[in-house]
Amino acid sequence: MDRRTFVNLSLGGMALGGLGQVGAQPQLRPVLPNRPRILMLTFRGETDIERGFFAYLANAGLKCEFMVRDVQQNVANVPAILEEAVAFQPDLIYTWGTGVTLAVTGKFDAPQSHALAKVPVVFAPVAAPVQARIVPSLSGQGRDVTGVVHVVPTVVQMRAMQSYMPFTRLGLLYTPTELNSRVIVDEVQAYCQSSGVHMVAHKVKLDDKGKPTADGLEALVANLHQQGAQWLYLLPDTFLGTVMPRLCAAALTQRLPTFGAAELSVRSGGVLVGLVSRYYSVGQLAAVKAVDILVNRKPASSIPIETLKRFSLIVNMEVARNLGGVYPPIDMLNYAEIIGTTKVGT
Repeated sequence: MDRRTFVNLSLGGMALGGLGQVGAQPQLRPVLPNRPRILMLTFRGETDIERGFFAYLANAGLKCEFMVRDVQQNVANVPAILEEAVAFQPDLIYTWGTGVTLAVTGKFDAPQSHALAKVPVVFAPVAAPVQARIVPSLSGQGRDVTGVVHVVPTVVQMRAMQSYMPFTRLGLLYTPTELNSRVIVDEVQAYCQSSGVHMVAHKVKLDDKGKPTADGLEALVANLHQQGAQWLYLLPDTFLGTVMPRLCAAALTQRLPTFGAAELSVRSGGVLVGLVSRYYSVGQLAAVKAVDILVNRKPASSIPIETLKRFSLIVNMEVARNLGGVYPPIDMLNYAEIIGTTKVGT
């Protein structure tokens, strides 16, 4: 399959490779002496998304005051942060991920009623904002919430996986308490049913408080392998993201190739290959929306929620070698980003 065929069939006409420029820098109005104030709620510390967000605002010449708070992987910390931020009087709230966003906004049909509930919100990254009921649609949201969807469409990921190595049995793990994950599992199931693929899915265990736990993770991966899974698909699951190196090590022990939906899982988690939106560019696109709100005075409800138009295929050659030589097709090397130090054939 040549490169054009891969792009057209696997990506449905969407561009693959370098992400390019997010957009021309806006022509800004003069900033008032009182700089715009942005409350930023991160989930597990600063990521490339925040770095892209800060860089875009700086390059655009928009000087802001920031109050940055990390929820330390626990959305139960959000109410206290919001209470603390009342004195800060933010003009915009930035939220990281589905859980944090819902803790700030609530569902569109059951909104939160805290003191900052009327402050516009820009989120990034959220995989399925409509299915999570953050908004009823991706445009004309009906509430002052907008943001960036970071996940490449599920069917596009499945086609990329088939192009790397065809499969008839697909394994996946997910956290049952994460709505975002359940939505994507349903999308994967729909693809499998339409493509003659058998899906084997296991839920991670929950403790006595209903919280996900990594207990028995290796056994779950081994069971997927025993059931004939030819790939382990790593969907954008917040909990699994916190144990990604352990999860990938378990898959490597089983000689089970892994395909990731998030950039961080491929770059630092030990995933074999992933089709991803670059975090830095996700942050830049979120900043574009922040500028529209703070400078151009647009209501967040009128700013469409978007996905990046370009994706990156990343292959970890070191993992490919450790799997016994599960290397990509030669033509894929023409457009994939290769990481890892091992060369094909060594």
